[in-house]
Amino acid sequence: MIKMHIDIVSDIACPWCAIGYARLERAMAQLAPEYEFTIEWHAFELNPEHSGEGEPILPALARKYGKSEEEARATQNQMMTIARDLGINFDKLQERLTCNTFDAHRLVKWAGEQGLQTGMKQALFEAYFGRGENVSDHDILVQCVKGLGLDPAQAKVVLESDQYAQTVREDEENYQKAGVTAVPAFIINNKYLIAGAQEPATLVEAFQEIATEQ
Repeated sequence: MIKMHIDIVSDIACPWCAIGYARLERAMAQLAPEYEFTIEWHAFELNPEHSGEGEPILPALARKYGKSEEEARATQNQMMTIARDLGINFDKLQERLTCNTFDAHRLVKWAGEQGLQTGMKQALFEAYFGRGENVSDHDILVQCVKGLGLDPAQAKVVLESDQYAQTVREDEENYQKAGVTAVPAFIINNKYLIAGAQEPATLVEAFQEIATEQ
């Protein structure tokens, strides 16, 4: 059995992170049962200073990347097509508003202690990209928790406190120091970095190469 531990650095507000994980799932399925994968998610915020009301995503992206809204829309359309082929819900990708993801990252840490870190992350992707919900809103976050069968009352206690805030900040700091400036980033066995949402075939090849090196 070849063991691979994958640390995934990502943001809930990053569509490529959702695509990257769906592609990773396909790669892992191709390599089963010879390979045993474990996964841990780590926080990254694309928009850490965000506060107050959200802004429509297309003008926000256009301004951030120095593009026109039409160019931003074209990129989002491309991502929607990719997501559809992977079976991920990106229905509201262009209708969502910008938001702060810090509290959502805290909930991912909390869910991780109950073995549902990946489930929480996927529920948040679905809420934000699929339903266009505000994933900085505590009520929305609690709904995501309920959907996973976790305790909503316990989630509220976490959200109303500063639990896991330090863990999230340390995560962000550690990976920034390690040179991660864009997400998704996949660190394999604490040693190999795969940057970006690579195709399943590329990932399979990379894992096989890592396995032979080890």
